Amino acid sequence: MMKKTLLAAGAVLALSTSFTANAAETAKPEYVSDWWHQSVNVVGSYHTRFGPKINNDVYLEYEAFAKKDWFDFYGYIDIPKTFGWGNGNDKGVWDDGSRMFMEIEPRFSIDKLTGTSLAFGPFKEWYIANNYIYDMGAHGDDASKQSTWYMGLGTDIDTGLPMSLSLNVYAKYQWQNYGASNENEWDGYRFKVKYFVPITQLWGGQLSYIGFTNFDWGSDLGDDNFIDNNGKHARTSNSIASSHILALNYDHWHYSVVARYWHNGGQWNDDASLNFGDGDFSVRSTGWGGYLVVGYNF
Repeated sequence: MMKKTLLAAGAVLALSTSFTANAAETAKPEYVSDWWHQSVNVVGSYHTRFGPKINNDVYLEYEAFAKKDWFDFYGYIDIPKTFGWGNGNDKGVWDDGSRMFMEIEPRFSIDKLTGTSLAFGPFKEWYIANNYIYDMGAHGDDASKQSTWYMGLGTDIDTGLPMSLSLNVYAKYQWQNYGASNENEWDGYRFKVKYFVPITQLWGGQLSYIGFTNFDWGSDLGDDNFIDNNGKHARTSNSIASSHILALNYDHWHYSVVARYWHNGGQWNDDASLNFGDGDFSVRSTGWGGYLVVGYNF
């Protein structure tokens, strides 16, 4: 499983192109669109924990960011294992693994659509917020597919500081979920926080810190009958994925180092003992992983 929520999962550079948008206004470089900012990235991931086994991969990614009138958007499309590089758990487009992983986060401004300011206190603007995740999976293998829709309410916060902050809270509808017991039902909630902090000019570019965290809770998975080798529940009802990014942005090129922390990543119980037919193994769903990203904005 790639990213996620998020990168996640995946996922890798949520909000990184938000700086690209700001840089475009300042430096006015030549882009295909003056409001739809996009990039193609090469991403190397290390010890990602969205599934029961730790995963490493190198893949190609298309990423887009847009903010225009009432429309706010972030999204990416990954081609898993594009270059044939990964660890033994990694499968992708060329070896009967997932052919595409996608996450989009469209938000629609209630203030602008209704022509009414709903701002109060630090809350600048309110949105109908969505987060949709789709894993195409392997051909003919429904257990390798995911389709998840988070829907709810979002807002932008005025911090009084040179940073941006947004919050979203969602209810989740789960269609396919790699064959898990919570498919085709409402199942739990997500709280997402995103922030962006410009740090300094460095080597002719802009160095920024970007962060986003997904808190998932209230799922039925932790109560299902998937029991591990020790008689304990293999799944959990909650999980956390938190990403911390240092991004160096130029007019067209950007470079990022990402540290990501998972707690019960993918709602797998850390230390659960499983066997999928090729020997016992222990789930390592809690811990750190990371990404290196090189991308070109156009």
